[in-house]
Amino acid sequence: MPMQKTEIEALIKEALPDAEVEIKDLAGDGDHYAATVKSAAFKGKTRVQQHQLVYGALQGRMGGALHALALTTVPHDI
Repeated sequence: MPMQKTEIEALIKEALPDAEVEIKDLAGDGDHYAATVKSAAFKGKTRVQQHQLVYGALQGRMGGALHALALTTVPHDI
């Protein structure tokens, strides 16, 4: 069952409460999304560590309910 944009956003914001999240459905199928996530939690972390935080927030849904997520992370000040 595909994930809704609102569910993805809610999971990210639950794990990163200060996050600004923008999600686009790339194929209109609920399986392929692009997300831009801005959070102070990313400050001082490598790009890989930033992405790990977001993937962790998705609680194992990557590769299952969520097939593909093109991810852009941006550190920002609070």
